[in-house]
Amino acid sequence: MIRYLSAGESHGPELTVIVEGFPSNLKVSKADIDEQLRRRQLGYGRGRRMQIESDQVEITSGVRFGYTLGSPITMHVVNKDFKNWTEKMSVWDAPPENLKQVTRPRPGHADLAGAIKYDHEDIRNVLERASARNTATMVAVGALARQLLAHFGIEVAAHVVEIGGVTTSKMPEEWDEFVSVINQSQVRVADPNAESQMIVKIDEAKDRGDTVGGVFEVIVKGCPIGLGSHVHPDRKLDGRLAGALMSIQAIKGVEIGLGFEAAHRFGSQVHDPIGYNGIHYTRPTNGAGGLEGGVTNGEPIVVRAAMKPISTLYKPLNSVDMGTKAVEPAAVERSDYCAVPAASVVAENVVAWVIAEAFLDKFSGDSVEQIREWLTVYEQRVSRR
Repeated sequence: MIRYLSAGESHGPELTVIVEGFPSNLKVSKADIDEQLRRRQLGYGRGRRMQIESDQVEITSGVRFGYTLGSPITMHVVNKDFKNWTEKMSVWDAPPENLKQVTRPRPGHADLAGAIKYDHEDIRNVLERASARNTATMVAVGALARQLLAHFGIEVAAHVVEIGGVTTSKMPEEWDEFVSVINQSQVRVADPNAESQMIVKIDEAKDRGDTVGGVFEVIVKGCPIGLGSHVHPDRKLDGRLAGALMSIQAIKGVEIGLGFEAAHRFGSQVHDPIGYNGIHYTRPTNGAGGLEGGVTNGEPIVVRAAMKPISTLYKPLNSVDMGTKAVEPAAVERSDYCAVPAASVVAENVVAWVIAEAFLDKFSGDSVEQIREWLTVYEQRVSRR
């Protein structure tokens, strides 16, 4: 079993993550992890914080000469902006005399509930950890996981399908072309016509001092049949994917395959007929999104998530000062106008982590060589079914 624990605040010294249970002898690329962190910072509609940070990972344990050891892997991402927050985010020093506490919670954020739950008078004690800045740790561990998946021929990509009501209508059929197109798009969309309209919608939100959300889709190609389980609810892969995606800041809905559209159709228009071509089982459609009964069925996994507009508004909604109880505009923190493209990159890596968990559940081993042996035996068994 692989697992990780992350720590760090948005304006603290650094973000830290420790990965435990990762197999040995996997060649790791720091450049590939840094590339995922870089992609997380891109996207039309991002705010000023992304102009300050240029995230890079530092690995301080669990890797030697570029290969994993099987021992815990520790990764750090430095917050460059900490130099401007050293007094306000000090670990040991007394609070500065001129410290201005955050007391006006933002509607839609963790501010109010978190401050009440943990008995904080200064909401900054909540928002620092609740910040989407911490998705950098999700991306770092996911970037590590996707290197393991790539070693076994599994690929992950995500693209935006809607921003502010503007939807895509087409995408390239070939995988390499699809990945190339979305990586060149400012909003990570595979439909050039929709891209220009989405940018207009983001600009409109910016002009209004507002924010805008959307929907993105993650596709996983190359998963073998049998990841996940139909036996226990907590081992169903669709449930694990939904839970992981809902853990990303601002995600409010998840669907797999046809998702909610399936509720509008007859069963004959939803389920995927099963065929056999003399070598393996086939499906002419993929309405199930690659998952049936919580188990991968050999088709690409297709999962979508809906991201609400970001909670921080530059023309804020009304709130209540938690100290005076007076009605006042909510606090304003430095933020984005639209983070859907960036969230799709986070989701790519979050999904990669979950798939890697399920993959290692199925093909457990302490090294990549042992995992390869188990996978080969399983593939031979599947070929005879």
